[in-house]
Amino acid sequence: MTELKVLFLYLTILWLRIGEAQNILMRYFISFIICITIIFISSCRKDFSSIPNSGKLEFSKDTVFLDTIFTNIGSATYNLKVYNRSRNAITIPSIQLEKGAISNYRLNVDGISGQEFNDIDILAKDSIFIFIETTIDVSKQSNPLYLDKILFDTGSNQQKVDLVTLVEDANFIFPAKEAISMKIDSLSLDGKPTTIKGRFLEDTELTFTKEKPTIIYGYAAVPSNKTLTIEAGAKIYFHNNSGLIIDNKATLKVNGTLSEKVIFEGDRLENSFSQIPGQWGTIWMRAGSKDNEIKHAQIKNGIIGILIDSIGSNSTPTLRLQNTEIYNHSNFGILARETNIEAHNIVIGSAGQASLAATIGGTYSFTHSTFANYWNNGIRQLPAVLVNNFFVYNTEAGEEIIETRNLNAANFTNCIFEGNNNIEFLIDKVEGGGLFNYSVKNCMIKFIDSNNSFDGVTEVDFGNNTNYSGIILNGNPNFRDTQKNDFIIGLQKVMP
Repeated sequence: MTELKVLFLYLTILWLRIGEAQNILMRYFISFIICITIIFISSCRKDFSSIPNSGKLEFSKDTVFLDTIFTNIGSATYNLKVYNRSRNAITIPSIQLEKGAISNYRLNVDGISGQEFNDIDILAKDSIFIFIETTIDVSKQSNPLYLDKILFDTGSNQQKVDLVTLVEDANFIFPAKEAISMKIDSLSLDGKPTTIKGRFLEDTELTFTKEKPTIIYGYAAVPSNKTLTIEAGAKIYFHNNSGLIIDNKATLKVNGTLSEKVIFEGDRLENSFSQIPGQWGTIWMRAGSKDNEIKHAQIKNGIIGILIDSIGSNSTPTLRLQNTEIYNHSNFGILARETNIEAHNIVIGSAGQASLAATIGGTYSFTHSTFANYWNNGIRQLPAVLVNNFFVYNTEAGEEIIETRNLNAANFTNCIFEGNNNIEFLIDKVEGGGLFNYSVKNCMIKFIDSNNSFDGVTEVDFGNNTNYSGIILNGNPNFRDTQKNDFIIGLQKVMP
């Protein structure tokens, strides 16, 4: 009987606690509903008083430069911050574009798009953002410099912020589209379809001049037995996932000069994109392309600056490269695979893997060249310059196969190999191959083997006079500004 009483008492207490918990939960739930209701009601009404604007607004900038855009291509979105520094909330009677409804600019104020806005409130010591975009048809403009103003208020309280955009006319190369489905065509290479979006250039498109920039969407391919000629001063801009393909038996001639370089880069011309890698694909010289020449060019901000697969001949270079700068590529500056390159006076800067990878053998000659890889967008596994004589692949059964090719020559004369890794020059040989010839003369090489990982490796024995002579090991090139790809040597950094 006593045990039954105890059990009854325990159940009674448990029931009371459950009821108390339910009451607490109910009170919290009711409080939550009340708070949500208050927030909802307050958000739907203006519960503060404001005074008229007195003409003392402040702005994050007095002129918004929308950088250079191309005709009929929308700009990026720019912003302007408007400050109310006073102790009172204010109301701006009007914010509008000076050109009104005919303006080519578009605004977004407080989440509302348009060209004219009325009674805009700014709390005391607070601010608002205005977002600005534009699309301009240069053929309808008498001046490529397009101007307008954002006007704040009217009469004596009126303030203004200038809007400035440079509009360039351009030649556009777009991939073809299927007539029925309107899907973008993919290239067929060697008679086989690929997933690469693009098309072959027509005969009338095989000369790029400096008269207008050329903007490429997708891959523009040079057909077999044709030559793409790019004249001095030409500018070639690539959209995302775009590039050039020089097909089998096709040729690329880039004829820049010291005063009029040829520029290859992405089509985002805002200053914030000037040092961003990976904005476009590559210039791909396929196996069998021939007599390619690049003189006085600047190739920057792609995935691979130049991808060259041509086997070609040992006596005739597949690519002659002179007085050219290659910067800021997310994978390689130059990725060469069993090819023949003759290069003079080139600079290859930062790349996510290697500035130059001369792989699967081939014939290479670089004179008066700087390879300086100061990649700072992640961990880089490869040295600035890698040379090897092999490639690796897996069979269908999963077996790893290593095949070698002849390294006919890898000659570097009066070159600098530098960067922010310890090992910035590496010749990697797989035994069992054929020829393996290399010569490095009068070069500065960064090679700090902290863990003695390369002890006894003949290919990096810099005291080996057969392959190395006049070597400066781990010297200081005193580059002017590595982060800006300014590799002029022997000068002090220019302070801002």
